[in-house]
Amino acid sequence: MEWRLRRNCSVTPAQLGLLYASLCVVSLGVAGFFWTQGATLVLPFAALELLAVGAAFLVYARHAADGERIRLLAHALVVEQETAGRLQRREFAREWVRVEPAAVAPNLIEVRAGGESVQVGRFLRAELRPALAREIRQALHSG
Repeated sequence: MEWRLRRNCSVTPAQLGLLYASLCVVSLGVAGFFWTQGATLVLPFAALELLAVGAAFLVYARHAADGERIRLLAHALVVEQETAGRLQRREFAREWVRVEPAAVAPNLIEVRAGGESVQVGRFLRAELRPALAREIRQALHSG
């Protein structure tokens, strides 16, 4: 059994790259036209603007693929969390797992076993988190 929780993104990083490339072509084309007409400061300001927009798009794209994956295997519950391209993986012995509201961030779900714990549910609406916790508990006990 597997649960995938992902950020709700309307634009993928590839689409954002195409949008940025087209924005660069249009903006630099207009700036180049005005540069040839004698307005020499338009081109540097257009380049500066594109750098600022590119930086903002880069920050967005780094987090567009963030998500959590919870897998229930025969003897373990595996939680994988991806943030800005970094993957953190935690594996818990199935028979020792406890799923309950997080003590630190009560809106999240805490998965604990032994001395380790991880908080999940960041990409799920708050009103759906109790249902996810219940579903994980039921899956743990049914198998």
